Amino acid sequence: MGEDEWTVDPPPGVDGRTVVVTGANSGIGFEATRAFAAGGARVVMACRSVERGEEAAAEAREADPPGELVVRELDLASLSSVRSFASGVDEPVGVLVNNAGVMAVPYGETEDGFETQYGVNHLGHFALTGLLLDRLRAVEGESRVVTVSSDMHKQGRPNPVVREGIDPDSYGRWTAFARSKLANLLFAFELQRRFEAAGEDVKSVGVHPGYADTDLQRRAPEMLGSRVWLYFMKVANLVMAQSAERGSWPILYGATHPDLSGGEYVGPTGIMEMRGSPGVVEPSKRARNEDLAGRLWDASEELTGVTYDLVAAPAG
Repeated sequence: MGEDEWTVDPPPGVDGRTVVVTGANSGIGFEATRAFAAGGARVVMACRSVERGEEAAAEAREADPPGELVVRELDLASLSSVRSFASGVDEPVGVLVNNAGVMAVPYGETEDGFETQYGVNHLGHFALTGLLLDRLRAVEGESRVVTVSSDMHKQGRPNPVVREGIDPDSYGRWTAFARSKLANLLFAFELQRRFEAAGEDVKSVGVHPGYADTDLQRRAPEMLGSRVWLYFMKVANLVMAQSAERGSWPILYGATHPDLSGGEYVGPTGIMEMRGSPGVVEPSKRARNEDLAGRLWDASEELTGVTYDLVAAPAG
């Protein structure tokens, strides 16, 4: 598929539906939010900072979209915040976009004692999806869960099933990021298997944005106080990255493309999957490992206290 063969002007099938987007105030989450609103969706912008969320919503409203923008607080580093947010969603949800995340930040822990990247990128979204499951089921017709991973999931070693704390002294920021992104895909694919086994009219799709120019690359060097790394990331974004708008295309493709049956992995189809028009791409073999996914699922339910009434699909 060529770079310009697929467009989102606007995305189909979202008019009048509620779409929940985590991390909706910046980067690819913001661009996806604008597109969903342009398609007539009621977009719930789930943001850690309500103030930044309202600023982003005001910017998106300047285009006078037919859809509605609603900002609500969600801190994925706090399971109590996740529960509070989910309890406030009282309408059917047509699309849930698990997008928010952190990348290669220094060692830290969430409110509940999880390593930050694992807790925010995976466990927070695992809990959120489970708590919104009945809202996804309440939609007339099909609903979708779109979970944003990264091509870095292919470097996801060691085993991403983390039940206990991670030693801060041996912490590798990129290793932890890759682990969390592998967990995102293991979850997305296992969720689809369980939906299918239960006969649910909900689809789960994994996506990655390629290399998109967003604030995500700048946060870690700023937290570390590394001017050299910050300069390098700015230059790399300028030379190699596609825009945040194009980086959002895999989200929109995964959320709306009629040919997807669930369980796909969507990303840019250009060189090295860094940029280009979105389409179905291949994840790592480890991301498709059903035994690993099952163990991750069990650990995630235990750690978050959020259980799904979806049984594991038969092995095979």
